[in-house]
Amino acid sequence: MRDTIAKLISNRRFEYAIIALVIVNAIILGLETSDSIMAQFGPFLLALDNLILYIFVIELLMRFYVHRLRFFTDPWRVFDLIVVGIALVPASAGFAVLRAFRILRILRLLSVIPSLRNVVTGLIAALPGMGSISVLMLLVFYVFSVMATKLFGTAFPEWFGTLGASAYSLFQIMTLESWSMGIVRPVMEKYPYAWGFFIPFIMSTTFTVLNLFIGIIVSAMQAEHDQEAADDRNQLHNEQEEILSEIKALRREIAELKKT
Repeated sequence: MRDTIAKLISNRRFEYAIIALVIVNAIILGLETSDSIMAQFGPFLLALDNLILYIFVIELLMRFYVHRLRFFTDPWRVFDLIVVGIALVPASAGFAVLRAFRILRILRLLSVIPSLRNVVTGLIAALPGMGSISVLMLLVFYVFSVMATKLFGTAFPEWFGTLGASAYSLFQIMTLESWSMGIVRPVMEKYPYAWGFFIPFIMSTTFTVLNLFIGIIVSAMQAEHDQEAADDRNQLHNEQEEILSEIKALRREIAELKKT
């Protein structure tokens, strides 16, 4: 019984069926946000949503039956358990907010599609490097925010009157959202040489520090890809070694049969 269930949950068609149910469930949860659609098809959509949820629960129970306590050693299976568990929380007054997180069920695609798992693994591997760059970004923002408050706070209190306002304005400038006509050019009308402050800020954040994030993420994902390729090569090598050992054993048996 256990072997049969193990073969079922590892079957490619079973995985494709779960992926299809996750996508359908996400579409249903999106349709539930429309009052007009719910007025016409509400009971049907809710019934279908509950049916898919029960299928997810049965799937997790099958995986727990196969893996037993080893079920909790895989972070992706634990992730699935949490996502499905949130959907099982009753929609009472105290837990109504958690029901809004049912859409997180679509994130199960991360656990059932290997390519997406590799991307997430690469991003997680990049977190230490991203943390260092985040600290660098905070230092740059703090320095430039203090300078902006001192330089432009009196004339433009709405944008640079406080340290927090300066940091928010500089964040807008870093994202290049209406930075020129919205903030920098009005400041330059009063302070013509303000470009000497804003251009170095943009160069050091938008075009330098932010690109460091991209570089670290790409490097981490490449390392993950190389590791996966190395694992595949090792597995192929081991399989070839097993095949060669079996061939040698067959040759010895054939030689012994010929002698007899």
